Amino acid sequence: MNWGSAAAASYYLPQPVSVEDLKLMRRMDELHLDYPFAGSRMLQKFLKREGFEIGRLHVRTLMKRMGLTALYRKPRTTKPGDGHKIYPYLLRDLTVTRVNQVWATDLTYIPMARGFCYLIAIIDWFTRKVLSWKLSITMDAAPCVEVLEEALSRYGKPEIFNSDQGSQFTSHDFTKVLLDHKIQISMDGKGAWRDNVFIERLWRSVKYEEVYLKAYDSVAGARASIGKYIDFYNHKRPHSSLDDKTPDEVYFNKIALPEAA
Repeated sequence: MNWGSAAAASYYLPQPVSVEDLKLMRRMDELHLDYPFAGSRMLQKFLKREGFEIGRLHVRTLMKRMGLTALYRKPRTTKPGDGHKIYPYLLRDLTVTRVNQVWATDLTYIPMARGFCYLIAIIDWFTRKVLSWKLSITMDAAPCVEVLEEALSRYGKPEIFNSDQGSQFTSHDFTKVLLDHKIQISMDGKGAWRDNVFIERLWRSVKYEEVYLKAYDSVAGARASIGKYIDFYNHKRPHSSLDDKTPDEVYFNKIALPEAA
């Protein structure tokens, strides 16, 4: 990927935030991974028990800034943004048996020593391979479109593309790319706890095996270190769900697995 272009540079400036809020956001991110069902009320209680003095409104404000949403067992009703169409969830009861049958995307908060950014990634659902990724300082559609176009240019196209109902993924710019390539669009139920489970597992691996072990001084440093981890994840890290093979081994060799994903 070309990380040095002037157009991309605007995505790689860290967000200014107080030291106190950085500590809170880091801990909230850890709690969200362990208790994804926890909303602002429960997170506030967790934090207060750990000695953080924080009101629920401030928790909600930080959650919104981080892109955190509590996950529930049943979908909640939702309304699309102005001009945004919500597509049905297509993966329920679908057996995924091959490469490029389903791709999925999401973004997640990445803490840094003096700020934060967001990691956007697209994975192949069957093999768990990270097809493309990017760091951004915003949750806007533009960097998400760039990641999508990168994946399509390198790996062809999937039959189905799944995302959540975030405004960046329901935006006209993003869905137009999918529709132009005649790709079926699938979107998670709002707050559904397992609709995009494999990319949630990716975030857990990235954070516990890479992000939480580091204190990135800059977005450039975060990009280089996370890039090395994703190379390791794709090329060298065995996955029990892939019969202890790596995502690249299964993706490029189209290895049959004992059970369908």
